[in-house]
Amino acid sequence: MVLRLEELTKEFATGFLGRGRLRALDGLSLELARGEVFGLLGPNGAGKSTTLKLVTGLLWPTSGRVTLFDRAPQDPRARASVGFLPEHPTFYDHLTGEELLSYFAGLCGLNGATRRTRVDDILTRVGLGAERRRAVRQYSKGMVQRLGLAQAIINTPALLILDEPMSGLDPLGRRDVRELILELRDQGCTVLFSSHILSDAEMLCSRVAMLRRGRLVAGGSTSELTSGHTRGWEVTATLLTPAAVSALQPHALRATRITHGRYTFELGPDQRPERMVAEITAQGGTLESVTPLRATLEDVFVERVS
Repeated sequence: MVLRLEELTKEFATGFLGRGRLRALDGLSLELARGEVFGLLGPNGAGKSTTLKLVTGLLWPTSGRVTLFDRAPQDPRARASVGFLPEHPTFYDHLTGEELLSYFAGLCGLNGATRRTRVDDILTRVGLGAERRRAVRQYSKGMVQRLGLAQAIINTPALLILDEPMSGLDPLGRRDVRELILELRDQGCTVLFSSHILSDAEMLCSRVAMLRRGRLVAGGSTSELTSGHTRGWEVTATLLTPAAVSALQPHALRATRITHGRYTFELGPDQRPERMVAEITAQGGTLESVTPLRATLEDVFVERVS
């Protein structure tokens, strides 16, 4: 097992003289296997970043246990196989991107030609090849995020931990990061990331965990979470006259005109499409399609977390 969390709890001291207690994480248990992409989802303050810091050994749990490759997070042998991108990476901004990444490669034990080749390959891989000799202080937020991702994978990690990896990236940057994550997964790397962008999580993750106020409120594969959640139906018909549309509207939540005589009708989850199909036929229209409106991961998230 790559990662195991067992009844993990973290409390922080608050208030005057630290006499108060804030429970940021409450009894979280998870397991991650080799080669899967796992998403931690939740609103601000849900405990996502706290969880990742406990996994990386930057925080100590109040109770419970974390094991990385069957070792403690602080064990150097476990850390050597982990890459980490924090939510707000801060670097030595007087260095160039190439110099900074070379520094991190050295910390990971890479030297000589191997080090130079690895730095070149990773900078190109994250889209910073042409900017390698610019000072980091001149980088945009998205470029700093790409550089942070580069340092996280410089050691070819078996477990890659990303805290809001899409932060600051434009649509092309997000696409590149998604492709890189899937490429690493196909190479056997396990990826654990937190995100507010649920569409990215739905595309990338084999499994997700939804947190609310430090507690796990839903978890499982994305297909399991969204299956059985039909938001309704969309019925499309043609050859409809204005009078026919007026007669059909009371049977739908809304009617939308596509082109002359062609409309879509949205039905609620408690409405069966058969009745609308019969009404369309009775009004002289022609049925074109009946499409179930499936719930997205965002729909499930709003239902479970709000």
